[in-house]
Amino acid sequence: MNSKANAIVDRIRALEGELEIQIAEERRLMRERLGKGRAELDREMEKMNRSVRIGVLRYISEAQLSVILTAPFIYALLLPFAFLDVSVSIYQSVCFRAYGIARVRRRDYIVYDRGRLSYLNAIEKINCTYCSYANGVIAYVREVSARTEQYWCPIKHALKVRGPHSRQRLFEEYGDGAEYQQRLKTHRDALKPDKTPVKRDID
Repeated sequence: MNSKANAIVDRIRALEGELEIQIAEERRLMRERLGKGRAELDREMEKMNRSVRIGVLRYISEAQLSVILTAPFIYALLLPFAFLDVSVSIYQSVCFRAYGIARVRRRDYIVYDRGRLSYLNAIEKINCTYCSYANGVIAYVREVSARTEQYWCPIKHALKVRGPHSRQRLFEEYGDGAEYQQRLKTHRDALKPDKTPVKRDID
């Protein structure tokens, strides 16, 4: 990358660092209100949350017909998501070991916590759990595929790509083949278990 691009990347990293600090502070404040490691809000808020919960029967009776009719199509995707989840887990377990790539921790991406919220009824909790799983699987698979791309083809696209993963900004410029093989080794070395930072919850 040229110096201007490097400067932009440095600024992005600095902003990401500031964001992590802010998130950590907000989580710290929230943890002061949590008891014994469980996501249980204090009694006053818990009482308020329960008072605004919509009952299951009312929830169903007030639902739009289009929502009821399309629900089976939404939940039918559970099987493909599960198949993708299992397939990618097997893939990285075999291939990442063989390539010496640090494996992606699935539990960092698939998190279930919204089901404990007392202002959600049973159906809403099921919906939240499903969304947590589906979006978690996509994020998990995205990181596995991103590390795979970094290992095999760390080259930026010539055309604009919407929503590129975060690793792409560190890839080599399109068409710049000078010393590509040497730089490819650098990208691969960065994926080794002792080089790839482990994603953890921000404390």
